[in-house]
Amino acid sequence: MLKLLKITIPFFLIGVVSYGQKLTLDKQTFELKNVTGSIITFEGQKVLKIERDLDALAFDVNRLESTVDEPTYAKLTDLEFENGTIEVKMYSQIQNPSPFQFAQGFIGVAFRITANDKAFENIYLRPKVGRSDNQLFRNHTVQYYAYPNAKFETLRKTDPYKYEGSAPVNINEWITMRLEVNGETVEMFINDAKYSTFIVDKMKGTTKIGSIALWVDIGTIGYFKDLKVIQK
Repeated sequence: MLKLLKITIPFFLIGVVSYGQKLTLDKQTFELKNVTGSIITFEGQKVLKIERDLDALAFDVNRLESTVDEPTYAKLTDLEFENGTIEVKMYSQIQNPSPFQFAQGFIGVAFRITANDKAFENIYLRPKVGRSDNQLFRNHTVQYYAYPNAKFETLRKTDPYKYEGSAPVNINEWITMRLEVNGETVEMFINDAKYSTFIVDKMKGTTKIGSIALWVDIGTIGYFKDLKVIQK
């Protein structure tokens, strides 16, 4: 349920904007896929900033199933990940103007990405509804999907509410997301929570090993730092 809207323009120093290039942050190199990106100074720290590139991948509000939940990410190079821990700090804002009036600051992590970007698993957040006064909206804060055959609209039809959930997050604030991936299961932990906020007990994808990426979607400005990967 890609819903709702808000905007705040931050105070940042823009670095060199990259299109289809590779960027390096903290000795980690990322390849941009359908996003524009740069390394900037944000709140006093070097971070990776990315936004969906609408010139590379068009968006159509009347065709959400086919134009969202796509490979729109900065992919970590030289990594083959199967099981283990992925942790990253991320900060989500909504573009002004936004190309989608119901933008919610879509931001998350893709993993087990094939070399040709044809398949992957993903868990992302809709931070704008994370603190909503409407519980139904809150229940759509977390989203799992498997690309290309199990996007959010498909999963809502086949398994209503099973692959979505709530989380204590908001836009315009730092969120620590930690994923614990083990076989067909993935658990998501938010900030310093002792227990997982969300669990997928059987993932829908067919890939077993692949790369990791930092992901955004329509109308979102995403900032990322402190990516940590521990292989099992």
